[in-house]
Amino acid sequence: MKLICIGRNYTEHIEELENEKPTDPVVFLKPDTAILLKKQPFFIPDFSDEVHHEVEVLVKINRVGKYIDKKFAHKYYDEIGLGIDFTARDLQSKLKAKGLPWEKAKAFDGAAVVGQWLPKNEFKDVNTIEFSLKKNGNIVQKGNTSHMLWKINELIEYVSKYFTLKIGDIIFTGTPAGVGKVVANDKLKGYIGDKELFSIIVK
Repeated sequence: MKLICIGRNYTEHIEELENEKPTDPVVFLKPDTAILLKKQPFFIPDFSDEVHHEVEVLVKINRVGKYIDKKFAHKYYDEIGLGIDFTARDLQSKLKAKGLPWEKAKAFDGAAVVGQWLPKNEFKDVNTIEFSLKKNGNIVQKGNTSHMLWKINELIEYVSKYFTLKIGDIIFTGTPAGVGKVVANDKLKGYIGDKELFSIIVK
């Protein structure tokens, strides 16, 4: 299985990092080794002094697909989740300045939190999902999928042009504004609506 991540999918997040608004979805991959094991803390890697949290709505693919038309994309997932795309921002900035790939800053071990999954049919509309991240009890990120530049079905159509989607693949759909640095002993909790989908400790 693979993790397919979308960058720059919320306008306010683009602005806070002073990035250009893309004309197409920004896509990068994380290997399955990036998934943080259940009930394990997140350890800040020794190669970064500025790891940021990026909370994101997740979609789990349930069938094999290639060149999926947007109007059929809803058939390719039946679970929605929440996770974190941890980013070594200092390392990413150095790589971007040199025009190099981001993987070392995005795909390191433990850099992907995958929380609990909810049935898609629990949502009236996947394009109006409210979600949030609390750090030490305070809301630091809050978003709604209605603010995505590219909605879930559009992302599935776009990504499947380049990669065959397989059962169990996970799409990270992008983060809203409010990303920030984590430090040792931070406690991060992620919510869709008022349902807690993950809780982790930073070490």
